[in-house]
Amino acid sequence: MGRLSNKVAIVTGAASGIGAAIAKLFVEEGGQVILTDLSPEGETYAQALGRSARFVRHDVTDEEGWRALTQEVLEREGHLDILVNNAGIGNAPHPSTPDVALLDDWRQMLRVNGEGTFLGCKYGIAAMRAAAGGSIVNMSSVASATPTSMNAAYGFSKAGVAQFTRSVAQFGAPLRIRCNSIHPGYTATPILQGLFDKIERDMDISGAQARQRFEELVPLGRLGEALDVAYGVLYFASDESRHVTGAQLVIDGGSTLGKPAVQATQ
Repeated sequence: MGRLSNKVAIVTGAASGIGAAIAKLFVEEGGQVILTDLSPEGETYAQALGRSARFVRHDVTDEEGWRALTQEVLEREGHLDILVNNAGIGNAPHPSTPDVALLDDWRQMLRVNGEGTFLGCKYGIAAMRAAAGGSIVNMSSVASATPTSMNAAYGFSKAGVAQFTRSVAQFGAPLRIRCNSIHPGYTATPILQGLFDKIERDMDISGAQARQRFEELVPLGRLGEALDVAYGVLYFASDESRHVTGAQLVIDGGSTLGKPAVQATQ
């Protein structure tokens, strides 16, 4: 406990899923956490976390909103030490295979996942200069490095996040601002549940069967949980990673390894 004592953090997309788990863990570790989201449920959730958390309704694609958010944090909390660019979208409303992806869907994916991360880094760096350092954690995905033919826009956007993270790390190092990325695999979140629901609608299998198919792709035998990802974010946010920047942490239960050629025996 206390790994984030006296640190102020912004966590975007914190009303549910991975973002909510990150915010809760940060509060438990002594951080002062500003949760942001477009969903009003973030207000209720922040209140449940107690006095060390507060909620700001925030659209990560709105530059003026980022300027106002970081300025408010500096005025109220006095400094910004941690920024987690977690907000993102995972599934376009229409098929996003390379041959049929709609341009509007493609642009929306890049706006939220790409431009949202860019704006967060831009204004996070500006705010952290005043504190002479800080940690930015960007949420990428294993989709950044593996083919995503059935969700091409998502993979494209997350690959951009991964590359941009390393550019920010290089730029921020002389300012003592670290920047690292998290690459989750199949994780039980509302976004993945939405994919199960879509598979159930489009294919002649149940949502439970769809989930089982995804679980079979994970060598450790289960889908990830939001808390599994949150612990990785905590490491990058804390001083334990003070000499780590430009790193990519994969949290996928081994799914990118593929199945072993020979099954282990007990």
